[in-house]
Amino acid sequence: MNLLTKVYQAQQNIAQVVVKTPLIKNLNLSNLYQAEVYLKREDLQPVRSYKLRGAYNKVSTLTPDEQSKGVVCASAGNHAQGVAFACNQLGIQATIFMPITTPKQKINQVRLFGKDKVEIVLKGDTFDACFTEASAFCKTNKAIFIHPFDDEQVIAGQGTVGLEVLQAIEEPIDYVFVPIGGGGLAAGVSTVFKCLSPTTKIIGVEPMGAASMQTSIKENVNTALTKVDTFVDGAAVKRVGDLTFAICKENLHNIVTIAEGKVCTAILKLYNEEALVVEPAGALSIAALDLFKDELVGKKVVCIVSGSNNDITRTEEIKERSLLYEGLKHYFIVNFPQRPGALKEFVNEVLGEDDDITYFQFSKKNNREKGPAVVGIELANKKDYDNLIKKLERHNFHYQYLNDNEALFTHLVG
Repeated sequence: MNLLTKVYQAQQNIAQVVVKTPLIKNLNLSNLYQAEVYLKREDLQPVRSYKLRGAYNKVSTLTPDEQSKGVVCASAGNHAQGVAFACNQLGIQATIFMPITTPKQKINQVRLFGKDKVEIVLKGDTFDACFTEASAFCKTNKAIFIHPFDDEQVIAGQGTVGLEVLQAIEEPIDYVFVPIGGGGLAAGVSTVFKCLSPTTKIIGVEPMGAASMQTSIKENVNTALTKVDTFVDGAAVKRVGDLTFAICKENLHNIVTIAEGKVCTAILKLYNEEALVVEPAGALSIAALDLFKDELVGKKVVCIVSGSNNDITRTEEIKERSLLYEGLKHYFIVNFPQRPGALKEFVNEVLGEDDDITYFQFSKKNNREKGPAVVGIELANKKDYDNLIKKLERHNFHYQYLNDNEALFTHLVG
């Protein structure tokens, strides 16, 4: 049985539980890129992500004997919620391993959806460490492991997103942008389009700090990253699946990476312009449009918004990362003369009218001519940075720039 047939079967298996999410034309993005840009709103699923599709399809196809053994999964959050929801619906016991770094909001949601059918175990700082713990537990207890992406039934469930897109738009679709973590969604959607709409270009999108699929395709072998940036937690995977790698390698027309700061800018823009709340992984596909703006003119484009499980406590970090990426926030160690009026001179003569000090730490030292201060400055315009540097030097304020010194920046600011 080929994978497309399994996708059609999955659509029937999940029909009574999964929402057939809307495909909505976005006017702002369409005007910006002079194209027809549609958003596939998987954030509107009961668990607020597409992960319910694959998880429910997999759990529902287990035999009664397999179900009686209970299931285990490892997840940064969205797959866990999908498994929890499925197990509660089907009356199956689940043990769910989540990284210690998982946002509290996602942990609470797993408890909400799983109720008394779910036990949560927090292990490891990353998905991969968590995965190792879950696999060991599974072998010891002879439970059934529900892989978040490297499983045909999971991939088939995620592939139903592609079927719904094609069923919603009769005209040819030129581009589909799909986020990639472990590759389950990209593998499923690209399989559907390769069979049913082969002229559509499928663009995979990964966070720059966790480009495991792009690295593997370049190396022509499934390659584990030595480290990942876990900020885009729904897509921060050190190693993609063997099955998803094989499928994506053949089906994707291109794969791009997006800086985490740019993802943050997309999150804020979606909220401010559309009142749309998305998690970092959910913004990947939209953030990638800039890289193709010249190609998109006059085209029909679909962006898969994969989820909206964002923790409100991360808002300040999202703003900070966006400002740093956009070149609007800069940190310095400034050596201030230890004399009256030095700070006033800095504010009046160095800072521009629209510049703002957002961070300031200074400790006066006895018997010293100068004292260092860590200063954070937010600009109204990126172009004002050069003028700020010129005025620092003109007024003899010796400084060290921190933004591009990761070790020192993290120690003093982050």
